[in-house]
Order: sequence, then structure tokens, then C-alpha cells
Amino acid sequence: MTLVWLPFDSLERARRELPGLPSQLEIDLLDVGQLPEEGYDRVEFLAFPNYRDLKICQELAGRPLPRLRWVQLASAGFEHILDKLPESTGVCNAPGVHDAGTAELAIGLALRALRGFDGYVLDRQARRFAPVYGDTLADKRVLIFGYGRIGQAVERRLAGFEVASVTRVARRARTDPEVHAGADLDRLLPQADVVFITAPATPDTIGLFDAGRLARLPDQAVLVNVGRGAIVKTDDLVAQADRLRLALDVTDPEPLPPDHPLWSVPRLSWTPHIGGYANSYWPRFLALLSEQLGRLAAGQPLLHQVRSPR
Repeated sequence: MTLVWLPFDSLERARRELPGLPSQLEIDLLDVGQLPEEGYDRVEFLAFPNYRDLKICQELAGRPLPRLRWVQLASAGFEHILDKLPESTGVCNAPGVHDAGTAELAIGLALRALRGFDGYVLDRQARRFAPVYGDTLADKRVLIFGYGRIGQAVERRLAGFEVASVTRVARRARTDPEVHAGADLDRLLPQADVVFITAPATPDTIGLFDAGRLARLPDQAVLVNVGRGAIVKTDDLVAQADRLRLALDVTDPEPLPPDHPLWSVPRLSWTPHIGGYANSYWPRFLALLSEQLGRLAAGQPLLHQVRSPR
């Protein structure tokens, strides 16, 4: 039988939430502080719990896993984990699993920055009644940088907000709908009132939003980053914070040190990298995990391979 380690707290729950598990698979449990007692010389597939992959890699460090062929991530991002795993191990990511939660958060961050919700939190703490003339998504020119699954999910959620326009930017231009190439970004930024960054961190995107590009944004533009913190140069962002409104779920570095100047930016709406940290991810991850386990048992190629086993 093929031994697999799955992110559940009990075998009963695993069998309940993954009905139809192939009989060729032997299951053990994997979680932070709850590593399997045995099977390290036999396990061939493991699935990480959400947001716990690095911690589990630390706990597994030094333990030989000679037969481990596949690791299934619970995230679309994978660059953070590749060097923590044996080079011989194949890695699959989870595109689509966090689209709903991340896109909802992106819209929420934009509204929070536009309507000044953080200021009202402070007013409530001070027992101060101080209405401020508000800003809205309605009639705004929106630019989405990174028009993959999450970028598309953001656009779908914008449909009811009466935005003036949506400009899509990705690595390559395409049509239906119109998507601009990244090379057009400098030309497009001056026409954007709200920018959503939903791209992954790649050699092409890291540091792309530097001082020059941030300066191209209009005064009072809202920059929403739910992609990766390294896409934006943090020092340049702090320098532009007096004229831009920032809404960040990701930062560089992450977590921010307590003395980092970004904490002191007055118009910063911030969340601690929680885009996919919501209950909408679990049923979507279960569907992917069920498909992957069926393919593993049948000897079929796994989906979403970002690195093949050697």
C-alpha cells in the first residue's frame, strides 16, 4: 500500500471529509506538533495544512524520507518552500483554493482604505463622533496587476460596485478579455485610481513597484497588495505614503519588525497575510486533495506540478 500523510486531527475525520478514499492508500495524520510516530521510511505523499508548511518542515528536518515523492501544498504560492524540501521531491501547489477568500479580502481592504474605516475605529476608542466625507469604489478606474485566478476573482467581485473601468495587466498580453502586457504598466499606472496587486513573486515581479512606478500613480490612489510583499519595494512605499493610500495583506519583510517605519504610516490599512486564512479554503482544498489522491492511487499524473520528482 502507498502511505500518505494528510492534514487531519483524526482518521475518522479524514475518512468523513474525503469519502471514496482509494483502498490502495494507507493514511496517517500530519499536523504541527503531531507528526506521525512511524512511516518515515515509507511515506510517498504528504499534504501540508494551510499556513503550517514551514513549521512542519522544521519539525521534519533531519528525518530521512527516502520514498517521499510528492508534497501537496495548501497554497498557490510555492517559492517559500522549495528549498526546504529534498530536491528529489515533487511539489504541487493549490491554485484556486484561496481565490474566494483572497479576492474578498482585497475588496474589503480597498473599501477600508477608501472609506477610512481605520480612522473610525480610533474615533470609537476615543468616543468621538466625527463623520468624514467618504470615497467609494464607484466611478474609480481600477487596475489589476496579475490577472490569474485571484485577479479574475477580484474582477468578478467588482461587478456590483459600478467602477468606471477595469484594466488588466499580466505577464503576456491576450484578448477576450483584453489583458495588457507587463511592459505597458508604466503607461497605465497614471490612469489608475485603485491598483490591486494579485501577482506571485517571480524574477519578473519582485521589486517591480519601485519609486519610479509608485510615483506614476495619481495622488490619493489606493494600492492594495494581496499578492506578495516583495513585489513592492517597501522603503519606496513608505516614502510615497504621504500621497497614496495603502491597503496591504502582505509586506516585505514579513512579519514586519516592531520598529519598522511602515507601522507608523498614518493611512495604512493592514492585515497579517490572511488572504487565504478563511473557512472558504477548506472545501476547495478537500476537492483538490481528493482528486490528487485518486490520481496517485491510479498512477496518473498529479495536477498543478510546480516541480517534478527526481
